Amino acid sequence: MTETVHKFDPTILREYDIRGVVGGTVHAADARAIGRTFGTLVRRKGGKRVALGYDGRLSSPELAAACIAGLTAAGVDVIDIGVVATPMLYFAVYHVEADGGIQITGSHNPPDYNGFKMMMGKKSFFGADIQQLGAMAAGGDWESGQGRVEKKNVLDDYAARLLRDVRPGKPLKVAWDTGNGAVGVSIRAVVDKLQGEHFVLNEKVDGTFPAHHPDPTVPKNLEQLIDAVKKRGCDLGIAFDGDGDRIGAVDGKGRILWGDQLLVLWSRDVLKHRPGATIIADVKASQVLFDEIARAGGKPMMFKTGHSLIKSKLAETGAPLAGEMSGHIFFADTFYGFDDALYCGLRLLNIVANADESLADMRDRLPQPVNTPELRFDCADERKFAVVEEVKARLQKQAAKFSDIDGVRVSTADGWWLLRASNTQPVLVARCEAADEAGLERLKAELKTCLAASGVELPDDASAGH
Repeated sequence: MTETVHKFDPTILREYDIRGVVGGTVHAADARAIGRTFGTLVRRKGGKRVALGYDGRLSSPELAAACIAGLTAAGVDVIDIGVVATPMLYFAVYHVEADGGIQITGSHNPPDYNGFKMMMGKKSFFGADIQQLGAMAAGGDWESGQGRVEKKNVLDDYAARLLRDVRPGKPLKVAWDTGNGAVGVSIRAVVDKLQGEHFVLNEKVDGTFPAHHPDPTVPKNLEQLIDAVKKRGCDLGIAFDGDGDRIGAVDGKGRILWGDQLLVLWSRDVLKHRPGATIIADVKASQVLFDEIARAGGKPMMFKTGHSLIKSKLAETGAPLAGEMSGHIFFADTFYGFDDALYCGLRLLNIVANADESLADMRDRLPQPVNTPELRFDCADERKFAVVEEVKARLQKQAAKFSDIDGVRVSTADGWWLLRASNTQPVLVARCEAADEAGLERLKAELKTCLAASGVELPDDASAGH
């Protein structure tokens, strides 16, 4: 049935979700069209019910109402679970046996951003799916009907499911920083039932994020947590991004453990009861992670960066664990295989509470290579993938050793360097890792030379982030 068409600003139709600036590139009319089109797709797949949640951003209630109006206009029934972190929406899709799910969230973007993360059935809805949604809306290719709306609170059931996988051990003292994000809705229902002492920072959900930006991969955003851990003598601290699907952690000395370091600990734990299992990590992860997975009896698999891509690969391979540097971690050994930072935090507590050593000791026992942070530098969308292909062609001529699963990850006697194009921004991304500082400088020089041959300069002040 063809009705009024709707065209989105093309910049919001991203690889992993739909996201943009509210009042600039994203409006309530977009939310309604997303609901109408997604509802149409659900119906054409034989579905009828969609779970919907939204984060604590100031714009989220208006966008949620518009999206619900679109879903019901397509003849789909909506289970409205209210203000929740993204993982609770994922849980709801399983728990209420919905045919799909939509979470309205700006994730860790600034307060004026918002967007939509979606599940079709139990699978991620991304890439070509999102482009199809845009094309259908532009053609007014919609079903019609009158769906119903049911409000449902899933917090108690969600908390009970997370707590089911907690293993008793020695009591811990833990600081938690929800960053005024949506995990504030669920944090008390979980940590108040744990043994030990638990201190929650920035618990109130506030879409202006008054304490700090809710991105736990940026060190300055962890300063408040580090201070609390040191002052209170905590065993560790755990932080979340704005919608609760990415985790950050610090040890009892206030030192940050990055995603790949945490994955070493989780991998060892999972491999105790899943020996020989495949464990997946993205191309930005340290070689230490892949080596440690193998040392613990697992089969390391390197895959493309991107939480939807990794999540899909996990499902495809049947791996019990996967993750990426950005803090998206996926447990499928006893959990659902989606990225839930609060659940990941509990799995970390299990390890520390049942070990003879502290998290700081575990961190110290890891091999300590030297590496750059993630280096991001501007490169036009129409040029960025071509630059990577040009570098790859030159590496092939040199008979260099590299993986091209996502950009190029080049291995040398010193270590490795990575160059890839961002899927979501007009930037190139690079990272280098070596055994020592001298080796790191050689790797950076090699990377600069390769880029220069394509007319691209790696700036000395390339912005660092994860």
